[in-house]
Amino acid sequence: MNEARQPGVLAFRLCFRSLFDSGRGFAFPCDKAGRVALDELSERARNNYLYARAMVGKELAVPEVEPGDLA
Repeated sequence: MNEARQPGVLAFRLCFRSLFDSGRGFAFPCDKAGRVALDELSERARNNYLYARAMVGKELAVPEVEPGDLA
């Protein structure tokens, strides 16, 4: 089971922030180590995640793991 989805465990999100537009970016559910369960994402979210990873350093900052509620 994905750690971020276990009852009583704080959920985390992997955040990719825009380098050019403050407040814009992408966030994906992850575990505390920043691992995203690709098989649990919708096709659209999976495509956005792969895009975000490809754009690090070009349009997006290096992602950061943050506590968050994505339920």
